[in-house]
Amino acid sequence: MGIFDNLQLGGRTSLGGRSTSTVGNLRRSMADPARNIDWILMFATVGLSIIGAIAVYSCTRPRLLAQGLDPYYFLQRQIIYLIVAAVAMVVLMAADYEWLRGRSEFLFGASLIALILVLVAGSVSGGARLSFDFGFASFQPAEFTKFTLLLMLATYLAEEEVAEVSYQRFLTTLLILGAAVGLILLQPDLGSASVLIACAMGLLLIAGAKWKYIASITLLATVSAIAVVVSGVIKTYQIKRIEAFLNQNTTEEALKSVVLQVRFAKRAVSTGGITGKGFLKGPLTNGGFIPVQSTDFIFSAIGEQFGMIGAGLTIVLMALLLWRIWRIGRLARTRLGQFIAIGAFTMILWQSFQNIAMTIGIMPVSGLPLPFVSYGGSHLVAFAMIIGLVQSVHMRRLR
Repeated sequence: MGIFDNLQLGGRTSLGGRSTSTVGNLRRSMADPARNIDWILMFATVGLSIIGAIAVYSCTRPRLLAQGLDPYYFLQRQIIYLIVAAVAMVVLMAADYEWLRGRSEFLFGASLIALILVLVAGSVSGGARLSFDFGFASFQPAEFTKFTLLLMLATYLAEEEVAEVSYQRFLTTLLILGAAVGLILLQPDLGSASVLIACAMGLLLIAGAKWKYIASITLLATVSAIAVVVSGVIKTYQIKRIEAFLNQNTTEEALKSVVLQVRFAKRAVSTGGITGKGFLKGPLTNGGFIPVQSTDFIFSAIGEQFGMIGAGLTIVLMALLLWRIWRIGRLARTRLGQFIAIGAFTMILWQSFQNIAMTIGIMPVSGLPLPFVSYGGSHLVAFAMIIGLVQSVHMRRLR
């Protein structure tokens, strides 16, 4: 048999019952992870990041110009954060998510230690200890705990191939969740705590937890939240956020700053119309009327400048991203892969809803950034790691 008898150009053959593509004597299996990247998910992630960079520049430029500083300062930092996030995502995509199963406890333990240390040595901002400040950048452990808790709970719940979560495993899941949530509440960071709870509840429901278990823990969480408020653990400014949400038309001086913040954000979105006021032409955005607009209220900058079209595109891209994550969960070949995707889905869904909802006044202000859109390094890298982990599940679904 000659050498050319085995040569196929651009054809397909079968090796051990597995479909392969061939170019000459080089064969690549259809199950090769590099051939199974979800490019639609990647497109949605990149699209949101581009929109975010444009919005961050537009709402930070006026303040920087007023101070005589470089108007591109925050944009440049955002681009650096995006590059770091992209590297983190690629690393997680290259890693087999099954390999990470045995390292979930270590990673989660490291994030708990970081949460403890930030309570002791973290920098104080707005009455809360949320991050370590290194001058050139800051590190917020709560954001990375979203990744480690997702991996930890998905790994733990996937250990048993059962249709229903036992009560013991349900309680252990709550203890794992409680360790992270408790430390984050001490910072305090109610927004991040709610995201972790949403992730855990989504995983428990998919894993087969009984509804009576979910109902009982929901009641317990409600009672605990009331106790936390009464005991004084929650800071005064957070209670004011809730009061401001319940009394959005109040003229009370103590609530004025929060009420005006939300009022201007709602006005920015509502006055944008169909096409918006134009890039760098939004009176509220360019006038600096909305504090922390580049992080908490980034959606208002998009709505005012680009109108319903820009805001709608942002929501469509977020919906596209969520749909692909849900689809990956449906196609995953293992329970661990399914749980990783569903946990990521509930986490991103809740945080996105919370951010947009507080901007238009239908939820209290929580300080949660809009994934891949808001300014900031910690949340960008953390969510890029989550997307990388989900991509890893999809890339290895045929193995």
